[in-house]
Amino acid sequence: MQDFSFSTVKTIINELGSCHRQLGTIAKSLAITRVLVVTDAGIVQSGMIEPALASLTAMGVVSVVYTDVVADPPEIVVERALTFAREQQIDGVIGLGGGSSMDVAKVIALLTKSSQSLQEVYGVGNAKGTRLPLIQIPTTAGTGSEVTPISIITTGETTKQGIVSPLLIADVALLDAELTVGLPSHVTAATGIDAMVHAIEAYTSQHRKNPYSDLLACEALRLLSKHIVTAVEDGHNLIARSAMLYGAMLAGQAFANAPVAAVHALAYPLGGHYHISHGLSNSLVLPHVLRFNLPNAVQAYAELAHVVNPYARAKPITLAEYFIEAMQTLISAVKIPTTLRQLNVPETDLPMLAKDALLQQRLLMNNPRLVTEVDALAIYQAAY
Repeated sequence: MQDFSFSTVKTIINELGSCHRQLGTIAKSLAITRVLVVTDAGIVQSGMIEPALASLTAMGVVSVVYTDVVADPPEIVVERALTFAREQQIDGVIGLGGGSSMDVAKVIALLTKSSQSLQEVYGVGNAKGTRLPLIQIPTTAGTGSEVTPISIITTGETTKQGIVSPLLIADVALLDAELTVGLPSHVTAATGIDAMVHAIEAYTSQHRKNPYSDLLACEALRLLSKHIVTAVEDGHNLIARSAMLYGAMLAGQAFANAPVAAVHALAYPLGGHYHISHGLSNSLVLPHVLRFNLPNAVQAYAELAHVVNPYARAKPITLAEYFIEAMQTLISAVKIPTTLRQLNVPETDLPMLAKDALLQQRLLMNNPRLVTEVDALAIYQAAY
């Protein structure tokens, strides 16, 4: 048996309606009396936050809401949120929303009472001390941020940095699929593909891949590939919504322990330069990275082919090719853009994107096949 270690959230609650019924009780159990709810304006305007606030109030927990989170949160947003949190004298944090809100919530829980600055905690294992109690509630089935020890912050016009620390693992992840009902179909599609990328890259990661992460990645991919089309076409289907939310969480647990690779490395520059959503950025390059990796990943991709189609029977190379085509077919089926050209990415920018992607060595080192700048350019060209 392979030696490995595995870390994840201590408590996971997966129950329809649990945000309204249990959140206040959970907060009290963590000795929270005054909590900061980190979210975005869209969540507030939709009314999605109301069940959470009502549950907290019913248990005597005072809630303060921070609504200025934006996609790919820049440092200035995080710094303002930290200032607000300190002024409010909170003793707990709730992240309610997509990956951006949950990532900001992690940083606030970590740094509100800390003497460290945001810049000091970038990187792997640089965060010190303790943090405030933290509850994460995802409203999209994609990032898996509710169970990961990672927070991604935009640090410049086109650059991002990650904070990676066990201190960022939440106390409780609360999965309530009712909060994902009515999510726009294009968001459901992009975040769902994002979650599948997490599962695929965790399964093929060259570092810290282990039997437990493999188990989670496979189950995540099975659920996500089976239910994504239904979730996109029928946003009120709670069976599909629940399966997607649970699958995304499993994928998050997998890649939190067996880290992602070239798909993410090539996706980051697309988000940084053109503000293409993270899930869509991953989707645009996924099939082309899979084809690039194929010579070094035949067996792994053949095994994943059995996950998406248990009845597939063929030689490993045929199954691996089938798996790549199956992913391409799913991307087409959920009707999101499939080429960089559709997103108005200038073809003349591709060499610059390739150069930027090579800066993501923290991710590229996990890839089954070495990626050079020439390789990255070829992948972008194939995606164009």
